[in-house]
Amino acid sequence: MAEPTLTHLDAAGAANMVDVSEKETTHRIAVARGHITMRSETLELISSGNAKKGDVIGTARIAGILAAKKTHELIPLCHPLMLSKVNVDIEPDDSLPGLVVTATTKVSGQTGVEMEALTACSLTCLTIYDMAKAVDRGMVIGDIRLVEKAGGKSGHWTLEKDGSEGGT
Repeated sequence: MAEPTLTHLDAAGAANMVDVSEKETTHRIAVARGHITMRSETLELISSGNAKKGDVIGTARIAGILAAKKTHELIPLCHPLMLSKVNVDIEPDDSLPGLVVTATTKVSGQTGVEMEALTACSLTCLTIYDMAKAVDRGMVIGDIRLVEKAGGKSGHWTLEKDGSEGGT
């Protein structure tokens, strides 16, 4: 088995965009998850829809979708993709306390959508922070990570609940 290499470096070590022109077009999906912890009072304020800046969850969801669509403009070597689906779920979790964000991206193409899912998750959390910072500057964004990807040559991969990797 060959030693893994960084795909965005050429033979001389210079950064470059990966050539995907010879790759097969397949249906691809990626799921990223993260969370933002906050004071219980902040979670209650957001959940009630009474935040000073308006609908935090609705605005954050739209920001996440927009972020996925603009990933190639934010990350220098990402390919622009014609996303077929972006879904952002934001669920309250009293045990944090905070909100759990799950972003799912889909495409039929020659390269994966992991960065789009991760970007959507990240910007969703950042938007929540921005909209609620007036009442809770101590919020913490964390554990943003890829939890599933499917499609392409590498097949299906998941991050199991215990942190181990699974796949087919």
